[in-house]
Amino acid sequence: MTDSVPSSGIDPLSARLRELADYLAAPADARLTEEQRALALGIARRLVGDVAARLDRGIDTEGLWREWLRGGLPGAERLARICFARAEEHRWRELSAQRSSPPPILPDAEEGVVDPPSVGAPLSDIDRAYLALQIADRRRFDALGHPELAIADLDGDLFRSLLLDIAAWRLAEVSLNQARATELGDAVRVATECHAKEAGIAQAGAAYHNLLGPALSDAVADAITRHDWPTLIALAAAAHRRSYDDMALALLTAETAALPSLLAPLNLDRPALAPLEASLAMLPSRAIIEDGARDYGEMLAPGRNTR
Repeated sequence: MTDSVPSSGIDPLSARLRELADYLAAPADARLTEEQRALALGIARRLVGDVAARLDRGIDTEGLWREWLRGGLPGAERLARICFARAEEHRWRELSAQRSSPPPILPDAEEGVVDPPSVGAPLSDIDRAYLALQIADRRRFDALGHPELAIADLDGDLFRSLLLDIAAWRLAEVSLNQARATELGDAVRVATECHAKEAGIAQAGAAYHNLLGPALSDAVADAITRHDWPTLIALAAAAHRRSYDDMALALLTAETAALPSLLAPLNLDRPALAPLEASLAMLPSRAIIEDGARDYGEMLAPGRNTR
């Protein structure tokens, strides 16, 4: 994707020279790879389109995105954090899927294997909670399998801010039509009310966590063994009472030595962390941050050099 220059009155040459000066001043600074940036921008683009559809399906989302990409996305710092977290989680999962071993060979029947539940057998409460978690995770992909942010997973304030920013953009088009402008205000209210009733992956993870009880550590260890990172992140987020995105970013940017303390509420044995440590260590261009407090807003801002 071609970098865009913010429409701030600065001519393109001056903007590019400033970017180059920033890079030359700190050439060793970690920057996004092309893959990371493309993933994050794609996630942001799909999010803007999904939120716009909640407001008015007649909105020209392509035109909206092009204009915002030229001039800068409203609320870029908050969007950058959640889009970067989703992009890095996706890269991690893709790498794990490529490197995962084939399924183990099952023992013979005479060795006393318990038969799996038959089709149609009632699920336990824990099984239903796990299924709900899987469904919530599947909603974080579009129809083509590209990663995205589910509307239900958005913080209420962020969702409303996006709605208002999109409504303001749309209002400039329909401002001469008083009826359409009124409808737009009503649509913001209805969309906000509907969003408040939705439950996303964090809520599904919390429900699963609450049901596991003493089986929590075994469930987490099993998720790590199977490279089921959404389950690990969701259970860790519930244990820490943090958002899913914050927990994903904390895990993905943690130093190896920090993982035991980060996951301490899950009561894992030290050896159970080995597959997690190995998987994270193999993730290319991973940002390792001691305190996990770095702000990624500037890194994803339009026009930023990401070499």
